[in-house]
Amino acid sequence: MKMMMKKILLIPSLLLVAFAALANNDSDYLQPKASHLKEARLIVQILDYYHYRDVELNDSLSSVIFDNYINSLDGNKSNFLESDIKSFEKYRYNLDDALQRGDLVPAFYIFNIYKKRLDGRLKYALERVQEPFDFTKDETFYFDREEADYATSEAELDEIWRKTIKNQALTLKLGDNDDEKVKELMTKRYERFYNNVSKYNSNDVFEIFMNSVTEGFDPHTNYFTPLNAEDFEMQSKKSLEGIGATLQQEADYTKIVELRPGGPAFLSGAIQPEDRVVAVGQGADGEMVNVVGWRSDEVAGQIRGPKGTLVRLELLPGGASIGSETKMVNLVRDKIKLDDAVASSKVIQYSQNGTEYNIGVITVPDFYLDAEEMDENPEDYTSTTNDVKKLIAEFEEQGVDGVMLDLRNNGGGALFEAINLTGLFLPGGPVVQVKYNQSRIEKLFDENKNMFYTGPLNVMINRFSASASEIFAGAIQDYKRGVILGEQSYGKGTVQNVRGLQDFLREKQEEDLGLLKFTIAKFYRASGGSTQHKGVTPDIQYPSIYNAEEFGESSKPSALPWDQIATADFTPLDYVDDKLLRDLRTRHNQRLKSDQSLVDLQYDVDQVKKDRERNMISLNLEVRKKEREDREKQRNAKVKIGGSLSELEANKVADRSLDDLKDTYLKESIKLLADQIQSTKSRG
Repeated sequence: MKMMMKKILLIPSLLLVAFAALANNDSDYLQPKASHLKEARLIVQILDYYHYRDVELNDSLSSVIFDNYINSLDGNKSNFLESDIKSFEKYRYNLDDALQRGDLVPAFYIFNIYKKRLDGRLKYALERVQEPFDFTKDETFYFDREEADYATSEAELDEIWRKTIKNQALTLKLGDNDDEKVKELMTKRYERFYNNVSKYNSNDVFEIFMNSVTEGFDPHTNYFTPLNAEDFEMQSKKSLEGIGATLQQEADYTKIVELRPGGPAFLSGAIQPEDRVVAVGQGADGEMVNVVGWRSDEVAGQIRGPKGTLVRLELLPGGASIGSETKMVNLVRDKIKLDDAVASSKVIQYSQNGTEYNIGVITVPDFYLDAEEMDENPEDYTSTTNDVKKLIAEFEEQGVDGVMLDLRNNGGGALFEAINLTGLFLPGGPVVQVKYNQSRIEKLFDENKNMFYTGPLNVMINRFSASASEIFAGAIQDYKRGVILGEQSYGKGTVQNVRGLQDFLREKQEEDLGLLKFTIAKFYRASGGSTQHKGVTPDIQYPSIYNAEEFGESSKPSALPWDQIATADFTPLDYVDDKLLRDLRTRHNQRLKSDQSLVDLQYDVDQVKKDRERNMISLNLEVRKKEREDREKQRNAKVKIGGSLSELEANKVADRSLDDLKDTYLKESIKLLADQIQSTKSRG
């Protein structure tokens, strides 16, 4: 049973005086504000009373918070010394007591040591880049130090940083820069890094530490400073001019945590959540400015800009180790509005074995709802369900043979809409179950007994389909209404509430307070299983570069566990059975060997996985050049199918009606829907 919120008395000035003494009057030492002490106490009280997870703030959680904080500052173990970590150990089991008192001295003490070490590292870097590098030596750079030991001396740190800097310089040299240009670019990079580190303030420290606390409860519970809270609310309104991405600080990197449906980043298909921003360039010719070490709000300032202007991003792919190959993405900024994120459709004509199929594809980027319109006109308002309903009506006028819903990269949205959209394809019944923190379970129903669309249906998902998308896909699968295709979904089966800290206080505070986003419930399918961790497993799985250990909910150590509750009372339909799925899987597996686009896709997936397994890279220029040349040769020498097939077999798979479709996943889903339509007809 959770403790009731309790008032903790504290005299903030005493802590500040103590910290000032600890800092030995060093003007570079950052200190907590009185408002931070007040917010810290309030946050832990809110989480204790309202968070879904029944976890006590004790020594065990204190240890988790301690590790979170150290990793958030120096996850690659390239700044702290082993002696620093040993000196911090005295705080491991005391942070719980300190937080309940509002005592932030341990957090700021650790951060100030971190800042001191990083200052020293950057000064070393600025000196080192002035000297020439010998790229003829056979040296190796290990870019993933997560499992490494901390350095025992400054000299050992120097060696770690020397190789890091050399690898960065070699990457620039491979980009056709001469030695002087490399020196110039590296100097600018570390000067900017140094200047940005010098701008760290007490709000930054407090936010990093408090997110180490909230991460101990679950990965979707976050604290936002007043400045970042304002930015979060602005982005939630979807009215910014930019690329449509939510950013968050992660150690020295700014990470993309969410893509706004309809925004340039989302529409590009080249950017994914978990990607980290390495550099930003303005316009077609602007210098690529390295932003590693910058604050997330400063990176956001570089990325935002007037509508219609070009911004270039260098990104380190999610899951890739520091030092891995980056990717370049060009985006034209635009205004992100709700109108840009609505469902859209197209009819694709496909010929298979002499039969013509008209396939209706509906892309659903978000589960949206205009509440004001709904209040004014409950019969006709902008929503995912209403828009999809209109698109299906248009399909039926055009005589489509089957409908596909594309939910790839759909991160969720309005739960109400997930239920209503499901209702277009079901004859009523429970869609999802919601469990709250005192074991109260609520079943949410599709109340409409009439199916709006009764024809063949499949649903395409990927690793970044989450939350409401998983509720919809899970219900379609549970009811055996349609076939689910693609990749295992994200596995986000939790519900969050966003509240301003001021809302929990009786009296208005003079200073601005931040925002807290915290988990209040979990989702469960009609069949009883949680969507947490497991998400939705497709009936037919496609080759994927993502795995659960690196991407999605299961990659988060503090994620709530999977569990299950009683099955809701519902009756599955007969649209999908084991025989149909066996037939579809057989045809899909045949195409994996005979369809050139799928063969190429599998090759690319295998290469990405191999690259991710690498933990080291050569610092020899000629070796790196040869590696690059070999990789290019391999790309050009992909396995070509057809030569080993008989002429009859080759003609059988040689349908060209989808050749102009560059999306391999969509192409295969269209073929599977045609197979599904054919199988359904043959069964009568």
